[in-house]
Amino acid sequence: MAGTDRGAWSSRLGFILAAAGSAVGLGNIWGFPTQVGQGGGAAFVLVYLMCVALICAPIMVAEVAIGRRAQRDPVTAFRVIRPGTAWWLTGLLGVLAGVGILSFYAVIAGWTVAYIWFTATGAVTGGQQAFGEFFTAFVSNVPVIIGLTLLVLGTTASIIVAGVHGGIERVTKLLMPVLIGLLLLLAIRAVTLPGAENGLAYYMRPDMSRIWDIGVLNAALGQAFFSLSLGMGAMITYGSYLSRRETIGTAVIWVVVLDTGIALLAGFIIFPAGFSIPGFDPATGGPGLIFTVLPRLFATLPGGHLFGAAFFILLAMAALTSTISLLEVPVAHLIDAHGWSRPRAVLVVTGATAVLAIPSALSNGAVPFFTSLPGLGMGFLDLMALIWNNFALPIGGLFVALFVGWAWRIDGALEELQAEGASFPMPAVWGGLLRYVCPIAIGLIIVFTFRAAFGG
Repeated sequence: MAGTDRGAWSSRLGFILAAAGSAVGLGNIWGFPTQVGQGGGAAFVLVYLMCVALICAPIMVAEVAIGRRAQRDPVTAFRVIRPGTAWWLTGLLGVLAGVGILSFYAVIAGWTVAYIWFTATGAVTGGQQAFGEFFTAFVSNVPVIIGLTLLVLGTTASIIVAGVHGGIERVTKLLMPVLIGLLLLLAIRAVTLPGAENGLAYYMRPDMSRIWDIGVLNAALGQAFFSLSLGMGAMITYGSYLSRRETIGTAVIWVVVLDTGIALLAGFIIFPAGFSIPGFDPATGGPGLIFTVLPRLFATLPGGHLFGAAFFILLAMAALTSTISLLEVPVAHLIDAHGWSRPRAVLVVTGATAVLAIPSALSNGAVPFFTSLPGLGMGFLDLMALIWNNFALPIGGLFVALFVGWAWRIDGALEELQAEGASFPMPAVWGGLLRYVCPIAIGLIIVFTFRAAFGG
């Protein structure tokens, strides 16, 4: 029986902003521009948009439909729709992924909080080596990193404990417009920098010879899939709070448009700003870009300290809107499946996540064992990202597509999508994409990811 603290969205706008906030994260702000730089510029963008429209949007519709039909957490939702089967394991994978991803995501989010102060005060100066050495020393400071991680988890928990309407919806209604406004302001500032035209040309000039490159296709599909928070139970959970009076198809379109638009806007910040200084490598990604290259870039700009602080505020807000959804998934499970109160569920899940986060916080030079795990050649944080981001999410998305396409079946899902007379255009096309195109495409992601990870 569901707990009494599960809540509901007060409006379609609340769902759209919360779901878009879940999808928007650190990967949108620096992950997407990095993939564009490595994947052929505008050619990558074109492939990415096709993947979003033909693969990711259909799966998001499926996840929201599952949640709203069952009005339960991911594990219970599969049990409600197909009782007596093992499909509930798909929901359990999403719940575990929420905890696993949050455990290392909170560490990285903590870095962004610290860099608001570092960039605003000009705490580090010098060449690129100085910025790199500063970052290495920073992430090796165990008490500070753990403190920042707990700050992120504590802030997230305080929002979640206030409930769906009073916590998640209220905060995301505030954060998302501010986040979009900051993006627009930073993009306007970036495109007016000297040399910005070279960055715009790089970002928007297509290399059509790469459009059929299997590496580009795989990277675009993977980026689109992960950027929309698919396969981790978030959209099932958020869908369970959605009224049957709301049209799922329309709401999902808005979520996809917002998430994709924010990713595209990030490119209009990174590339023009990057090309404004000599020696910028547009293919630089990950921490190397965000915590060493960009702070050095900001330090060279007129008013760069303010520009840099605003950028890291943007990152911190994007991270927070994602950590909210990551924590809500396991919390909703404990409320629905076990009848816990929301405060108790939040306290237990946050505590367990904090314990699991400690090895990730220690994996950047602080403790040699966690920096390079014996026999694996990677740190604990990298291992967690590999397990949950690279494998658990696509596997979860694959089983969602198979469940809706073949177990619940398209006709059953359409009953939910067209409830209360709601419009859902081209249902046959959606069904065909979900039954055939999505499983094949996600299967290819898993195969290529496995080969890349293990050198097969």
